[in-house]
Amino acid sequence: QVPLVESGGGLVQAGGSLRLSCAASGRTSSSYNMGWFRQGPGKEREFVAAISWNGKSTAYADSTKGRFTISRDNAENTVYLQMDSLKPEDTAVYYCNAGPNRFTPLSKIATMAFASWGQGAQVTVSS
Repeated sequence: QVPLVESGGGLVQAGGSLRLSCAASGRTSSSYNMGWFRQGPGKEREFVAAISWNGKSTAYADSTKGRFTISRDNAENTVYLQMDSLKPEDTAVYYCNAGPNRFTPLSKIATMAFASWGQGAQVTVSS
């Protein structure tokens, strides 16, 4: 399991933007396909977006497609989530996680049962 630390959350008005970061320590994150997930108040954790190890392939949940952009900088061992046109329903704790290797399909990243999670980043969108 790659140790991951999420940051960049905060309070923003509806229509605003935030950028989350997911920093990997130790083993390089470029060996893994990565995903962002979120858990809203009283809701189950859900898939947000995923990116391949080299950044060439991405996948998004229908609810975030066209508004969120996932990217990565392997030199910095960091994965980003740019969130634009935020809505109150985007309010959640956001988490990142790593697939077992670079060969895991992004569709599988979206539905995996991960063994552990980091502390997450709180995003609150006010109306």
